[in-house]
Amino acid sequence: MTTQVAANRCWSCGSVQESNEALLKHISTSNHSSFTLDSHHSAESGFIWQDDRYLAPFLQDDSMLYSFEEEGEDAMESINGVDVVDKEELLRELGGGDCLKDIQSLVDSLSDDDDVELSDLALTNLSTTESAGKAIGAGAANNRKEVYDLNSNNSKSNGVTTAEETSQQYSLVKTKDKRSKVTFANVAEKEIKSINESYFGAYSRFAIHREMLSDQVRMDAYKGAILNNPSLFKRAVVMDVGCGTGILSLFAAQAGAAKVIAVEASEKMASVACQVAKANNMLKEESENAKNQNSRGVITVVHSMIEDIDKCMAIESQSVDVIVSEWMGYCLLYESMLSSVIYARDHWLKPGGAILPDIAKMYVAGVGKGGTSLSFWENVYGFNMSCIGKEVVEDAAQQPIVDVVDSRDIVTETFVLHTFDIMTIKSEDMDFTTTFELKPKLGRENAMSDSQEEVLKEEFIQTAICNDFEDLSLSSIHWCHGIVLWFETGFTSRFCKEMPTVLSTSPYNPKTHWAQTLLTFKEPIALSPCASTKVSSSMQEIGTASSPAFGIKGRLSIARSFRHRSIDISVETMAVGAGDQVRVWPVQIFNI
Repeated sequence: MTTQVAANRCWSCGSVQESNEALLKHISTSNHSSFTLDSHHSAESGFIWQDDRYLAPFLQDDSMLYSFEEEGEDAMESINGVDVVDKEELLRELGGGDCLKDIQSLVDSLSDDDDVELSDLALTNLSTTESAGKAIGAGAANNRKEVYDLNSNNSKSNGVTTAEETSQQYSLVKTKDKRSKVTFANVAEKEIKSINESYFGAYSRFAIHREMLSDQVRMDAYKGAILNNPSLFKRAVVMDVGCGTGILSLFAAQAGAAKVIAVEASEKMASVACQVAKANNMLKEESENAKNQNSRGVITVVHSMIEDIDKCMAIESQSVDVIVSEWMGYCLLYESMLSSVIYARDHWLKPGGAILPDIAKMYVAGVGKGGTSLSFWENVYGFNMSCIGKEVVEDAAQQPIVDVVDSRDIVTETFVLHTFDIMTIKSEDMDFTTTFELKPKLGRENAMSDSQEEVLKEEFIQTAICNDFEDLSLSSIHWCHGIVLWFETGFTSRFCKEMPTVLSTSPYNPKTHWAQTLLTFKEPIALSPCASTKVSSSMQEIGTASSPAFGIKGRLSIARSFRHRSIDISVETMAVGAGDQVRVWPVQIFNI
């Protein structure tokens, strides 16, 4: 129907007009027969839009037309080949709150012998029992050869079917169908399980642990925060969330902790952590021989996700003094390990307890051509392959690049994008939107000290008065090809009173295995700290060589993706010119 309307076709006479306006004019003519429903309805075929051809999808492989029937036999739950109702799942699928209270009697009335299928019951926000009854009736009517009408002869009180009446009606539904019982919740749970298995499986390879243990910046920060703050760890109960090889647990035990609970979801790495702790006489042995030998081990390794640890061991609520975790991923939030730390904090951390690190900050800055691969492709052993570079940049404008950025390629000042307080953050706070403003960095070929930079700024101010920038390097145009993100985590004096420390992944500091995350613009923006004060005649000129911008303003959003442990990033940018003129670019979406 949409395509026919878009074609500007008259439904009365069938003529096609040049435009929508022409079609309206054609319809309004006096000699034009008016359109009526009766004229387009026949007893044999019905209305024209009831033709089966209108069921064909406009988009091929449209994800919105996903069929749950294709999940296969592994999603079926049946007894003797007949689908049955699982009461707990029915409660979960229909949601919580008032809805549960309304349908409780309905669910209790279902017996295990009732042949009821739930494939059409993945509904939420059913506020009344009447809505639930209608949903059940509609779902059953479409798929059964023998159905009793649930809505006939209903006795209602104030227009709402009572739970008892709906229960009696629902018990009449019988099926001879053998369709699988699959819901959105089943699919989501299956997807999360698959991703978790892949994720923790990746951490069972030793290469990635060697990379992390070889990261001097990472290890110095954690080792310093734990060993240089003995008052925090002495006789403390410590929980290590995602312990890996157990290195942080070893530091905690070395610092004087009375008990260390090392939690690791990878079965292989949990076994390795046990072996490592035992090899260093730090594993808590449960055998009588160990007790007789006065073992000084304090580390207990638990193979479990932190959310499922109750299934493995009993931990008293609010019994942990310190939570330590290296939860950070690329762009800080990739992998979503922070939610596990939040879960541990809310369930086991004592009031007044500590989390290390306790602060995290994200930063953004503009990056020049050298931060991309364009320069490489412009000269490959003396040959120009820039055509490849352009294609690579086009791809990079949709997919983030995780790589080490040279500080000399940063073309703007740094902006603090967002700050997280790990002691108070909630899971939903991991999704955020914020604005940023980037000012051109003073031009220089090499990095310089702060004192040198201040001198250069003063020279620039004095020279700028004469508006003669021909010989001044500060007047050169800097092309901003994208923005680069990095983070810092702080072990602050709030808990590390003896010696606070910071773990930084800044391009101005020694590199780490996290590197930086580069988001490439579709079109570079020209920047200059001494851009012309003349107002541009066209907005499209702002940010070009003829009218470089004074700065870049933007809005950035980061949200957890529908795909578990991934994140989506959206970036909106605009170049700011003279007279507060702005040029806005379309939003860009990235996924990690």
